[in-house]
Amino acid sequence: MREIVFDTETTGLDPRTGDRMVEIGCIEMVNLVPTGESYHAYFNPQRDMPPGAEAVHGLSEAFLADKPLFHELAEELLAFIGDAPLVAHNAGFDFGFLNNELAKCDREAVCTSRMVDTVALAKKRHPGGKLSLDALCSRYGIDRSHRVKHGALLDAELLAQVYVELKGGRQIGLELAAKAQAAAQQPERAAVRQAPVGQRRAPRPHAPTLEESARHKKFIAGITSPLWG
Repeated sequence: MREIVFDTETTGLDPRTGDRMVEIGCIEMVNLVPTGESYHAYFNPQRDMPPGAEAVHGLSEAFLADKPLFHELAEELLAFIGDAPLVAHNAGFDFGFLNNELAKCDREAVCTSRMVDTVALAKKRHPGGKLSLDALCSRYGIDRSHRVKHGALLDAELLAQVYVELKGGRQIGLELAAKAQAAAQQPERAAVRQAPVGQRRAPRPHAPTLEESARHKKFIAGITSPLWG
């Protein structure tokens, strides 16, 4: 199954108050395996960048000034994500900003039925545990030493690894390995089952002769105090 793991960076927390998306990063996965295909873009938000937001992702107003507007890249973004389920951490946040940008350029919203929220998955798998992306990377031993600031593509790459773990992780690998081993042994087992059988011998007689029966009866009669009475 094809899925898209994605993350966004924004000017703030709420698109309803004028905040805009400034970066998106997408990772393609098929059957929980990254394919190597990705999509990444920066957008000019056509507004200022609050210091608090810049401190999180490091994207300044000056850096974004020459970047394309969202509507200029909307078609290629939608082509990349297609109709695949969309996986995000605290997915309602990212869906909110994505659909806000689509609405601004008169595009149809991405249906929330396609939304897969890794925060919700983590709550079920680790009740009471820390749910941030950093905390989950630590829990699963995923290297995030190169994550100095938030970045949409980098965070999507880390989240893809976390998502695999939340869906079963190493257990999936062990199961696939066991199946592969069984498949490798199958021809050998089949060969054993199909091995040619040599010429069959006629069954040997097993009934005692009259002489053998008489000797056995005499032997039994000679046993003193037999257990069978």
